[in-house]
Amino acid sequence: MPNLTLSDVVDVFSKAGTPKATKVRQIKNRAPYQPATDFYRTLRSSIVSIHANGKDRGALNGIVPSLADAKKIGNYQDIVDGYRKFWGKKRIDWFDPPRGTYTHAGIDVLVNPELGLIIDGKRVIIKLYFKSDEITKARIELVPVLMEVVLRPNCQAGDLVALLDVRKAKLHFLGVSTGPATAMLNAELAYVAALWPNV
Repeated sequence: MPNLTLSDVVDVFSKAGTPKATKVRQIKNRAPYQPATDFYRTLRSSIVSIHANGKDRGALNGIVPSLADAKKIGNYQDIVDGYRKFWGKKRIDWFDPPRGTYTHAGIDVLVNPELGLIIDGKRVIIKLYFKSDEITKARIELVPVLMEVVLRPNCQAGDLVALLDVRKAKLHFLGVSTGPATAMLNAELAYVAALWPNV
C-alpha cells in the first residue's frame, strides 16, 4: 500500500496534468527516507524546538548562521524571514500536535503537522509549507480538510487546523465544508492510486 506524507499530498494536489503525474512518479521511485537528504529537516526541527522550549522570536536569528550548506543558507533565510513575519508580535505557546493516518483507495496518508501553537490564546494545529512553488487556494484548502477529518477526534473542541505558507507568512485555515471537500480529497487519492502502478 502506498504511503504518502502530508507534504507529499501538498506537492501532488498543487499540480495538474503531466506535472502531477511526474510528482507521483517521483514519490513512488524515491529512495527510503534519510534524514541527511531531507532539505528542510534542520529548519523544521529548529522551529519546533524554539516553540517547544519556550524561546522567543529572537531565537530564529540563530538558525541560518549555524548552516554551512550555501544552498540551504539562501533558502532558509527566505523562510526564516517569512516565519518571523508570521510570528510578528503574537504571543505564542506550545502544545504537542496530534497525528494520524487517512486511508482511501489503498493509499495511506500520514497526517503529521509540525506545530501545535497557542496563538494569543487560541490553539492552532499547523502544517508548515516551505517550498516556493505556488499553490492555488483550491488545493491549499484540501490540506486543512485532511487535517480536520483525521485529527478532530484527538483535538480539543476549539482547536483549529491550518496550513502555513511560510515564505508568504500566510496561514490558511479550514474554509470549506468537510463533506464535499472530502469527496474532492478522495478523488485526488483515487487518481494517485490509479496512476501508481503505471509510473
